[in-house]
Amino acid sequence: MNGDITDILKGWEFDSDNQIRIIQADDGRQVLQVRQPLGIEQYELDGRPDGREPFGRATMLDEIRARLESHRSARGSDEGFAIAHDDFTALQNEGLLFYFRYLVLFQIGDFVRTSRDTEHNLALCELVERFAESDEDRKELLQHRPYILRMNAISRAMISLHKEMKAAAEEILAGAISAIEGMEEIDTPAFQFERMRSLNYLKATLKQIHDKQSSPVDGLKAELATAVDEEDYERAASLRDRIHDLSADVDVETGGFGDS
Repeated sequence: MNGDITDILKGWEFDSDNQIRIIQADDGRQVLQVRQPLGIEQYELDGRPDGREPFGRATMLDEIRARLESHRSARGSDEGFAIAHDDFTALQNEGLLFYFRYLVLFQIGDFVRTSRDTEHNLALCELVERFAESDEDRKELLQHRPYILRMNAISRAMISLHKEMKAAAEEILAGAISAIEGMEEIDTPAFQFERMRSLNYLKATLKQIHDKQSSPVDGLKAELATAVDEEDYERAASLRDRIHDLSADVDVETGGFGDS
């Protein structure tokens, strides 16, 4: 088998303004592709992003849930059930795959699938919080929960706004703010930073919606201003790209957050 993909790469030259596409695979299913400077990433649109089925199940999350149910059936309770480090690593790696995919989905305005994927990772957090054998494993994953919750809430709010359900969108964002404010403290820089940034972002977005002044892009612009103020230029560049891509999406699909 010739593994050379030179012709494939030449057929889709890298262009930072044209990095993402959805194509039909040979068997008819649709797949998500991202053109990077040195290659092409491909994600399944549904199921696990890599298309694998650990232990014959759709996800590793499903496998651990099945083990928990078996434990409950045998023992009559959750007592004694624990997620060992190897299984935690498998869950964490799966969560990373979902993270990579939902970043792309959010960028192209697929808020339904972004919501679905962030809900998967929130479920991972809940399971690890309750049953991780190691406190270090628990901390390693849960430090990212404010960010995951923020992405989930923004996506769900966007879905509501697309349906012209402004009050529902406001309720989603307010609920996320309350949930993040009530999270148990985790002593890591990542948790402290993500909690502060997520709260600021969600509060700003909620105010924008309430004042009927925002568009999906305006929230990103607020985050961009924060990134510039903090001299986080790498994130600022990423936000500029997202603003560019989302602007056209929202104008076409919804006319923005305004009175359209």
